[in-house]
Amino acid sequence: MKKIFSLTAGVCAAVALLAPPASAQSREQRQIMATLQMLQEQAQQLAITMAAIQQTLDDSVKTLNARIDDASNTSRKGFADQKLLVDNMASDVRVVRERADDTNVRIASLREELEALRSTVLALPSGGGTPPPAAAVPDPNTPPSPAAAAPVAPPPVSTAGLSPTRMFETARADYFAGQYSVAVTGFEQFLKAFPRSELADDAQFNIGEAYYTQSRWADAIAAYNQVVQMYPGSNSVPDALYKRGLAQERLGQADAARASWDAAVKGFPDSDAGRLARQSLDRLGARRP
Repeated sequence: MKKIFSLTAGVCAAVALLAPPASAQSREQRQIMATLQMLQEQAQQLAITMAAIQQTLDDSVKTLNARIDDASNTSRKGFADQKLLVDNMASDVRVVRERADDTNVRIASLREELEALRSTVLALPSGGGTPPPAAAVPDPNTPPSPAAAAPVAPPPVSTAGLSPTRMFETARADYFAGQYSVAVTGFEQFLKAFPRSELADDAQFNIGEAYYTQSRWADAIAAYNQVVQMYPGSNSVPDALYKRGLAQERLGQADAARASWDAAVKGFPDSDAGRLARQSLDRLGARRP
């Protein structure tokens, strides 16, 4: 648009310089001047039209930019809402999963309780039976016999109606309380009542731990052997091999301890017990002459 104005001004200046005096103008010169004036007017009109077109383009660009901004804001808000919705759904799914896990744990506990009750019912006598005879009232004037004077051993603890988890937790509580003999008895009763429980290997290993804590090395070795032999695929085997090696070392059985630790290292190299067994092997090798 500026170029058009410049061109028009240049044409007018050239005509003014080339034009002869008014007295010498001929008809052709007047016609040329009229043509130049018409061209100047057309150039001005064209400049006005170009300015209007430029203004229209500017307005259109502004409107388009505003629409693009609105669309971007709408899309951004939509994405934010979708992300919030997805996060809420993930949180709800996590809550549902946690509740499902808790429900499964409760169902497993109820199943154990029902199994224990079923075992108790099956252990009851089938008939009505006869009531036990009444205990005879001793005569105070009759001296007690030696058999009667002997202390009577307490009856064994009944496991009727107890679930495996409750029996195991009770025995383990005794172990942590330092009542190792009571804990060993509880674990042994657990193994007799529920030999196929998932906690059977842990119970047998804890028996070895109770003996080991009391420095009863031979009994601890026997208990650890039971873990290795009776539950070969359980997660208690590497710990049993390592602790058996420690107990054997305490008894001066260096070769047996080395064999136990070597089995733990070869069978379970990535476990904590396997790494501790390797350290024990290095320590035992360093002490050899």
